[in-house]
Amino acid sequence: MSLAHSVRAIDARTPAHRDRAIDGLRALALLAVPTGHWLLGGFTLTADGAIHNASPLSALGGLAPVSWVLQMLGIFFLVGGFASALSYARHDGPARDWLKGRLARLGRPVLGVTAVWAALLPLLHHGFGVPYGTLRTASTLVVQPLWFVGVYTVITALTPYCVRAARRLGVWAAAPLIGTVAVVDALRYGPYADAVPGWLSVVNILPGWMFAYQIGVAWAGGRVTRRHAWGLLLGGAALFAALLLVFGYPASMVGVPGEARTNSHPPSLLVLALAAAQSGAAVLLRERLGRLLRRPALWAPVVVINLSAMTILCWHQTAMLAAAIPASSAGEITGLLGAPDTVGWVLARLAWMPVFAGLLVLFGRYTRHFESPWANTGTALRATAGMLAAGFAVFALG
Repeated sequence: MSLAHSVRAIDARTPAHRDRAIDGLRALALLAVPTGHWLLGGFTLTADGAIHNASPLSALGGLAPVSWVLQMLGIFFLVGGFASALSYARHDGPARDWLKGRLARLGRPVLGVTAVWAALLPLLHHGFGVPYGTLRTASTLVVQPLWFVGVYTVITALTPYCVRAARRLGVWAAAPLIGTVAVVDALRYGPYADAVPGWLSVVNILPGWMFAYQIGVAWAGGRVTRRHAWGLLLGGAALFAALLLVFGYPASMVGVPGEARTNSHPPSLLVLALAAAQSGAAVLLRERLGRLLRRPALWAPVVVINLSAMTILCWHQTAMLAAAIPASSAGEITGLLGAPDTVGWVLARLAWMPVFAGLLVLFGRYTRHFESPWANTGTALRATAGMLAAGFAVFALG
C-alpha cells in the first residue's frame, strides 16, 4: 500500500464527528515533550567514561524563550480534561469502571518501559561494562517523563468532581486552583520565605497541573466562551510578563542545573500563567485548526502520533540514550556528548535529533504493544513485570 493511499484511508476511516482540532492540539503537545528533552538536555563525560546530565540553558540563558514554546503541558492537560469529560459523559455504567479503563491505558506502557530497563541495567553493566554513573543517569532520564503520567493519573481519577465543578461554576472552577498556587508561591518566595517549610512547595503539584485540565472539562461542557478565551490569553500573557519582569521568576520553564529555583518541579505560578495563555489561544484557534486538519496529508500524522502517545512519552529518552551510551566509548562528540555550552553544540544537537526520532520510531514498532490490553499475558508474567518495574523505580529514585 502506497503512502498516499494510506493517508487517504486514514482520513476516510475518521468518523465525521471526530474533533480533529483537539487531536491536533494533543499531537502538538506530545511532540513538544521529546523535542524539549532532546534539545534542552545534554550529556557530559567524566574520566571513567560515564555520562551525566547537562543543559545548554546553564551557559546559554538566551535559549530560555525556547522553553516557553516547548513547555506545552498546559495544552496537554487542557485537551486531556476535554477528552476525559466527553468520555465520562458517554460512559454508561459505574464511574469506577470508566476510571479503571482509563488508568489501565496509562499504566501498561509505564510498567513496560520500567520492566525492560530493569532487565537492561545488569546486562549493560556486567555484560557490556557500561559505567555505573551512566546507568544512574539513564535511569533518571527514563523516570523523568513518568512523573507526568503519575500526576495525570491522579487528576484523571478526579474527573467526576471536575465535571461537577464545571457544571456549577463553568470556567471559574479553575480559579481556586490558580489562587492556591499564587498563595503558595507568595509564601515560599515572599519576605518570610525563610520561615516556610520546604515541603510546602509540594502543595502546588495537584492544583498546578489540574488548572488547565479543569478548563478543558469546562470547555467540553460548552462553558468556555470566546470572551473567556480572550481573558485567558491576555490575562495569562500579562501575568507571565509581570512574574518575569517584576517578581523575578526564573526565565526557563524547565529546571536548569545549579539554579536554586525552578518553575516546573513543582509548577510555579509562571507555569499556570503560560497554561492560561495557551488555553485561551487553543480555544480561539480551534475552528481554524479543525479546518486545516481536514487535509488528509496533515491529518494522518496527527492520528499516528495520538495512537502512539504513551509510546512517545515513555520511550523518547531511551531513544536518545540508545545513541549516547554506545558512542560514549569514543569520547566527546559534538551535539551528543560533551559540554552543551556553545551555539555550535545547539546546531549539532539539531542535526542529531532526526537520529533520535528514527530510533524512537524503531523502538515504537515493538514497544507499542505495551499500550494494548494484556489479555493473553499470564499472571506470572504480569507479576514478574511488576517486580522488575518496582526494582527499577527503587534504583532510579534511590
